[in-house]
Amino acid sequence: MIVGAPRGLQPVNGTTHPLSAVQETLSPVPDVTASCHIPNSSSSSSGGGGGDKEVVLTNGKPVETSSPASASSLLNRLQLDDDLEADTLDLYASTETRDLFVTVDDPKKHVSTMETYITYRVSTKTSRIEFDLPEYNLRRRYQDFDWLRMKLEDSQPTHLIPPLPEKFVMKGVVDRFSEEFVETRMKALDKFLKRVADHPVLSFNPHLNAFLTAKDLNKRQGLALLTKVGESVKQAAGGYKLRARPPEYCVMGEYLDTFNQKLGTMDRIAQRILKEQTEYLVELREYGSVYAGWAGSEDALTRPLEGVAGCVSTCCGAMEDLSEGMSQELLPVLREYVLYIESMKNVLKKRDQSQAEYEGRLEAAVIRKQEEKTPVPVEVEKCQDRVECFNADLKADWERWQSNKRQDFRQLLTSMADKNINYFEKCQSAWESLVSQLQDDQAENTNETNCD
Repeated sequence: MIVGAPRGLQPVNGTTHPLSAVQETLSPVPDVTASCHIPNSSSSSSGGGGGDKEVVLTNGKPVETSSPASASSLLNRLQLDDDLEADTLDLYASTETRDLFVTVDDPKKHVSTMETYITYRVSTKTSRIEFDLPEYNLRRRYQDFDWLRMKLEDSQPTHLIPPLPEKFVMKGVVDRFSEEFVETRMKALDKFLKRVADHPVLSFNPHLNAFLTAKDLNKRQGLALLTKVGESVKQAAGGYKLRARPPEYCVMGEYLDTFNQKLGTMDRIAQRILKEQTEYLVELREYGSVYAGWAGSEDALTRPLEGVAGCVSTCCGAMEDLSEGMSQELLPVLREYVLYIESMKNVLKKRDQSQAEYEGRLEAAVIRKQEEKTPVPVEVEKCQDRVECFNADLKADWERWQSNKRQDFRQLLTSMADKNINYFEKCQSAWESLVSQLQDDQAENTNETNCD
């Protein structure tokens, strides 16, 4: 994993630093945003003089690096030398080609004297030099996935970490060792790990490497320091208070709130529909059994009654398939994106905390400059780098998330349409065949009557 090159405090959006009044030259700042990892990327220096530079995000679109809007009045009073260089790194360009493939499957139940738990097989195929072997097959339980996500969140605080399925279930409502629950969780864990492995930054995290390769995660040493990378971000807010979130991030927050409300409404309605379908299925089975029993006592109506019982049975099977699709496909996706929204809001909150720290330190620097004629503290430069790192990473992950969301919901809605069509086609075909059978029987009876 390669860490971004050091950068000094840069002019942002054409605003200049007021300390240029005394023409102070600031040395480049050591890298303080270890969370801005640039895996397998090569830095390219910008040509030209000391003008404003651009940071290229994952989607390849250059995005203007902007300082928090609420600090603009202070930045107008601060100025930096024009000869400071800035990087224009294509953060993720070299990682767009996939060379890491992971799969979660084959759940197995383990029973011991202390506990009962499920493990899943994690298969890895890769050509990356960070891995000692091209293939790995290990078994992991849920708490191992939880460990991985926690480590990713600690060491990559500026990135959106995909959510895990919820650990706990309500006792008496869902059996966490049932085949249906284990299958649903396995699919969710597989999706989580695939999203991490496809991410241009997270996929190069050493904690992921350990998860995919180490036989015993508890014995894996040497990674503790990396988890401290995000500590400064976690504690960034301190005694600082954010003045105002920039408009583009306000739009993100409002979208997340609205989307969350829609998902909540859809989930509640889908749960009611599923409950009603389950109750309807019970009644439908009982309804069909009545016709089957009746057929045994009515010789003259045996064939039509058995036909009706068969149609009802076919409709029961079609309804089971429809309900299974809703419970196994629709509801998990809705819940996953509710958890995704929580993760995205958490990243937005940490970005706000970083901006609040930057604004507070910037204001303090202005006051000290006026009173003591001191240069810009290194901490201010570090804070600005951190905010810019948050902005770039958040925008890139936001676009990636939106793209994944569109793809997931297109597939989901297409599958829902297909399953509903199949349901009605099966029911229609069953009843049409019964009508044809009854018409043939009636024609046969008519011919027999005429012959008599």
